[in-house]
Amino acid sequence: MSLIQVQNLTFAYEGSYDTIFDDISFQLDTDWKLGFTGRNGRGKTTFLNLLLGKYEYEGTIHASVDFDYFPFPVRNRESNTLDVVDEILPDYEYWQLSRELSLLKVTDDALYRPFSSLSNGEQTKVLLAALFLKENSFLLIDEPTNHLDLDGRQIVSDYLKAKKGFILVSHDRAFLDNCVDHILSINKTNIEIQRGNFTDWRENKQRRDDFELAENEKLKKDIKRLSEAAKRTGKWSDEVEKTKTGIRNADFFVDRGYIGHKAAKMMKRSKSMERRQQEAIDEKSKLLKNIESSEQLKLAQLAYHKSRLVELDRVAIRYGEKRACEDVNFTIEQGDRIALMGRNGSGKSSLLKLICGEALDYEGTLRLGSQLKISYVSQDTSHLQGGLTEYARSCGIDESLFKSILRKLDFARVQFEKDMSAYSGGQKKKVLIARSLCERVHLHVWDEPLNFVDVISRMQIEELLLEHAPTLLFVEHDSEFCANIATKVVRL
Repeated sequence: MSLIQVQNLTFAYEGSYDTIFDDISFQLDTDWKLGFTGRNGRGKTTFLNLLLGKYEYEGTIHASVDFDYFPFPVRNRESNTLDVVDEILPDYEYWQLSRELSLLKVTDDALYRPFSSLSNGEQTKVLLAALFLKENSFLLIDEPTNHLDLDGRQIVSDYLKAKKGFILVSHDRAFLDNCVDHILSINKTNIEIQRGNFTDWRENKQRRDDFELAENEKLKKDIKRLSEAAKRTGKWSDEVEKTKTGIRNADFFVDRGYIGHKAAKMMKRSKSMERRQQEAIDEKSKLLKNIESSEQLKLAQLAYHKSRLVELDRVAIRYGEKRACEDVNFTIEQGDRIALMGRNGSGKSSLLKLICGEALDYEGTLRLGSQLKISYVSQDTSHLQGGLTEYARSCGIDESLFKSILRKLDFARVQFEKDMSAYSGGQKKKVLIARSLCERVHLHVWDEPLNFVDVISRMQIEELLLEHAPTLLFVEHDSEFCANIATKVVRL
């Protein structure tokens, strides 16, 4: 066991007005299984990069372990997987690697195939197995679940549960609950560390927030009273200052030196009172700063003139000689929220694209309602660039509503001035979701919409969907989200 000590850490990107970290201090135990959570854009990936020494910063980070980052950057993805492992760790015993892969349900034959030929889930597992073979290494695991299906998430979560010495960035609640024993949370005004899993942390956070909200009105009254007192004190100071000029009556002049001395003492006293009052105002105001806003969002989906929107009858999709899926049968009725589930490569995304009108080679029958309007959220965010105003205009959506939804999903106003290409992965996903929610349609089709999206925003989106009950077809590997939202499940 050793400690990672962070002292007086301050960091901002060059040319940016936003300070990511401001004089923060804490320490971590290298034996911990640490879950790392916080809103998108708060600096989770930035902190990992600071540990890796990628940026210059103020303060100190002291550790007696080496840091390794997941996902490991593979330079030649056409190399055999075994060569990729050799690049990560030149000196290891083959039986050790075979044991790790067995725990992750990956067969040894994957090592003798090109790395690029492995599925995303297999690539994730191989890289984790190789990195955990390193001795005296503390792993920084950045969102490993984004390319894992539900079964893969369970396997990797169980694997990490048996390990120690890592920081795990993930927004999957069930995944975190299963495999971490501490939570590192980036809040609005501080960083905190707590023993337990994500649910433990969230329940404690909710209790604190509830207490602060209950105190809210009392604090506002106190702040108002102190502010008024500070104004009165300031006014008194001004009046005292005027006496320094001396006072004349009919028979004599008052000693200005004496008046000046008394005035100075009274001024010092009044300024001291004013300072204490302002400190009290600031202290009380701080109590409200860490509450995470989760305002309700609004959605107005168009009503369709028929109960049935879509029907698939024995549908199979082909890519050349290969079938992505076959014998698919289901209907989408108005008000359905259907979770489309299956292993990676089972054809889920292909089915969504087919329903949205993409020209794919398919067999069977697909019936779409006449004049059916669909809003599609894809997995890909690479096309997002330019400003939000131009993007809203090009999509034909209401700009004020679009930005209002983003504000409620924790976008700071300064983000509105930035190019979308500079956004984090989670912020880009929020742009796509907000755009979809602004579109006047009959059916929403979302393909893994929550990749990179922070936990609190996920819960906001859940509340929205439950309250407004739109018709929705979605693919998502967050088991909590699926369990809370889906009215039907279609398994491929």
